[in-house]
Amino acid sequence: MNWTQARRAEKMNPSVIREILKVTEKPGIISFAGGLPSPKTFPISEFSAACEKVLRDDGQAALQYAASEGYAPLREMVAAMLPWEVDPAQVLITTGSQQGLDLIAKILIDEGSRVLVETPTYLGALQAFTPMEPNILSVASNANGLDLQDLKAKAEGARFFYVLPNFQNPTGRTMSEESRAALSAQASALGLPIVEDNPYGELWFDEPPPLPLTARNPEGCVYLGSFSKVLAPGLRLGFMVAPKSLYPKLLQAKQAADLHSPSFNQRMVAEVMKDGFLERHVPTIRALYKSQRDAMLTAMTREMPAGVEWNTPAGGMFLWVRLPQGMNAIELLPRAVERNVAFVPGWAFYADHPDTRTLRLSFVTASVEQINTGVAAIAAAINALNPEREQSREDALLVAK
Repeated sequence: MNWTQARRAEKMNPSVIREILKVTEKPGIISFAGGLPSPKTFPISEFSAACEKVLRDDGQAALQYAASEGYAPLREMVAAMLPWEVDPAQVLITTGSQQGLDLIAKILIDEGSRVLVETPTYLGALQAFTPMEPNILSVASNANGLDLQDLKAKAEGARFFYVLPNFQNPTGRTMSEESRAALSAQASALGLPIVEDNPYGELWFDEPPPLPLTARNPEGCVYLGSFSKVLAPGLRLGFMVAPKSLYPKLLQAKQAADLHSPSFNQRMVAEVMKDGFLERHVPTIRALYKSQRDAMLTAMTREMPAGVEWNTPAGGMFLWVRLPQGMNAIELLPRAVERNVAFVPGWAFYADHPDTRTLRLSFVTASVEQINTGVAAIAAAINALNPEREQSREDALLVAK
């Protein structure tokens, strides 16, 4: 039988990260590859109690079909926890925030539509948008924000600009208050809608990030959030906050996709959250992740050869690394795997013109011992690719002594 596939199916590609994660199943591999929360943070006892209570008090409704919009008490909790006035009627519970990206792609993108993204950007967003056959353009970006002149030059006719202002995946960078204010003003002047993705915003280490873009212009933004990073990813629950003019179509796309997100999971999350649990729980996640970030920064400073660059994220889960001139992270990966450590080459996160010298390291699922061992192994792999550089580092150390 010859199955004729839709043209959009040709645009679908496997996740580079998921493919690399298969490598990490090899015994002894230290993985800095996946963007997985630490299982140490999962509130298992709270969910055990919530599960029992939901089944005991509301079991029939919890196991039945439910409203596509989501469980009303949970939608109200989401609206209440956001730092601007939100009508619960604007909240749509999704099957992970990844579904939110898929719904946005379905209702906002036509073939050939212009879509703007940061440089680099979240790989999962590119996967969600690409099958709709848009023209995806990267806006020049830096550690604090965006090149607004580049944004203005590319904004005409764009359906939206997709942005992750807080502890971005993959770079870990955070958009400054000055850049947010300027972007919000520029987008409003251009009539450019913004899709703001914020799965990591609660994972700050020393101080919370600036106000969301959506809080500055609610009618011009769609906001995506997730319970995966603050509770557990296996629940597959996220949410969207959308302008009332856009909400009905998002809801229709949701109904066509899965009718509704698991009602049992929604009730469990609402039960866990109802007494302010997140306010007590999330600080423990922040403390753990900050200690792991600090361990990785210390190891990078100690182990990495001259010419390797990296940032210091103020929150989130990722470190962004740039190799010296002439090196390629794709070529480095198999040499790192030979030394029992894995990472994600940065090229996968670019919509166009990838920087092949970049790579992403996730620090939240590795112990301090694994971080020390894994970073040393990556440094050894870098030196193996460029032994002359290692010799120059040794010469510099001798001079310094």
